Amino acid sequence: MKTYIEPDEITMMEKVASNLRDKILIRLLFRLGCRVSEALALKVEDIDFAHGTVTIVHLKHRVNLSCASCGARLGMSHTFCPKCGGKVGKAQTEQREHRRQRVLPVDSEILSMLKEYVQRGGPVSREGKRLIFGVNRHRAWQIVKECAEKAKLPKLVNPETGRV
Repeated sequence: MKTYIEPDEITMMEKVASNLRDKILIRLLFRLGCRVSEALALKVEDIDFAHGTVTIVHLKHRVNLSCASCGARLGMSHTFCPKCGGKVGKAQTEQREHRRQRVLPVDSEILSMLKEYVQRGGPVSREGKRLIFGVNRHRAWQIVKECAEKAKLPKLVNPETGRV
């Protein structure tokens, strides 16, 4: 069974999208391979209209575990510390945000769509940031599902279908 979406199916979804915001969301998810969280975190400042690029900030969290006795790094399933040999009763947990960035080129069509959307006042201001999309993850999934249904795509389509 095919677990990906074809380019012509993406085009069909874009055509049936009810507004410019939804078209841009579908295009970013499926043509650039963005994760939902990455697309929803996209700010106006992340778009470089002069160079035709979009900076996608990778928003994954990483957990680092270390031995409470000697500070050696541990895996999630360690029972004994590989450095000091002591039983790991309670490991020290350090969660940190691992921020990577990718700068992706965008075609002139999506660039003009983004420019029009920004000029129309589409971005939403939250906590001092001008976000392109003012929706949550659940609504983004709904938008993709609705567009897939309107385009009469026979299979289950979700925001992750475009990531291969």
